[in-house]
Amino acid sequence: MTVSTGVVLAAGEGTRLRPLTSTRPKPMLPVANRPILEYVLDALVDAGISDLVLVVGYKRDRVQNHVGSTYRGVPVTYVHQAKQLGSGHALLQAREAVDGPFLTVNGDRVIDPQTVGDALDAFDGTPTMAVRDHPNANEYPNGAVRLDGDRVTELVEQPDGPYRLINAGVYAFPAGWFDRLAATKRRDGDLYLPDAIVELAAERGVVGVRTEGLWVDITYPWDLLEATRQLLGAGLVDEQAHESGVYVHETARVHEDATLQGPVVVGPDAEIAAGVVVGPDTAVGRNITVEANATIERSLVGADTRVGSGATLCDCVTGMAGEIGPGVVVPGGETDVRIGTDIHERERLGAVVGDRVTLAGGSTLGPGTLLGVGATVGVGAIARDHVAAGAEVVR
Repeated sequence: MTVSTGVVLAAGEGTRLRPLTSTRPKPMLPVANRPILEYVLDALVDAGISDLVLVVGYKRDRVQNHVGSTYRGVPVTYVHQAKQLGSGHALLQAREAVDGPFLTVNGDRVIDPQTVGDALDAFDGTPTMAVRDHPNANEYPNGAVRLDGDRVTELVEQPDGPYRLINAGVYAFPAGWFDRLAATKRRDGDLYLPDAIVELAAERGVVGVRTEGLWVDITYPWDLLEATRQLLGAGLVDEQAHESGVYVHETARVHEDATLQGPVVVGPDAEIAAGVVVGPDTAVGRNITVEANATIERSLVGADTRVGSGATLCDCVTGMAGEIGPGVVVPGGETDVRIGTDIHERERLGAVVGDRVTLAGGSTLGPGTLLGVGATVGVGAIARDHVAAGAEVVR
């Protein structure tokens, strides 16, 4: 069955990615120097989708101003989810913009055309969802799946038994799906798309298709690092290849005595000084200055950031317009990270640095530190755990 419309759910904030999402919606966070949303839209267009509908909400102007009225020649329609009342509620907002069968994808997961194409190829008018093998399916927060043949028999958010498959967040639905979705039971006033799938799966009314395409779920800060690692490893970057695994934009300036250890990408107008070591698994964004003898590895450095001489950043995600002083140290490595009320054990995360943060010379960020927007860490000071937006840490 031919499907020409793709609906992208891009209204969420992504609270587990704060402070990065304090200033932009989750789909606009960069991985390998491009917003997550662009990878989603590319996957849809490359798979043959010719009409895009974007459901926007939190800081929607950031999405609309970036994408515009067309994407790669494909028309884009925007619908607004004024209140975030669940993924099913978000999809319902697209009801008037969709005519006929359609594809639905989450706007906050990095996917490739194969994942989309597998769902489209399997769709025959019966609701269809892409599933994939996952080594930790029992721990996956967005749903473990069990199949009987090609039929979904279970979709469980927090499973107890052994599961090997997870929900990939790519669905194909017939034209009448919105009526079924609207009738789904709410949870505390919220409507969730997986709940509609669960109800229909009880009637053996959902097809599950296995996919092995590129797929990275972005739920936590360290997922941004993993997505960048996979994208760089696959060569899925915009910048021109300088050598194997090394991608440098034509307007970037890299000193001949700097070392780029691939896979690595250097964005437009970036400047890398002598003695700097960048990489592996690192993305240096637009208009970034890295001063002499600094080291950046397994990190994402946001646009318009300055990294001072002799600084060391490992396993870091930084926002935009930061000032990282000389001799700053973020040692990185595995640590326990507190996100909200949950403790995530042995995650590889040096620090998450919000927009417009200042790290003065000689300061240090302990493993797993989260620095809010506009925070300051003074000369020689050590910051740990969570630092609120606008706060100052002194020695």
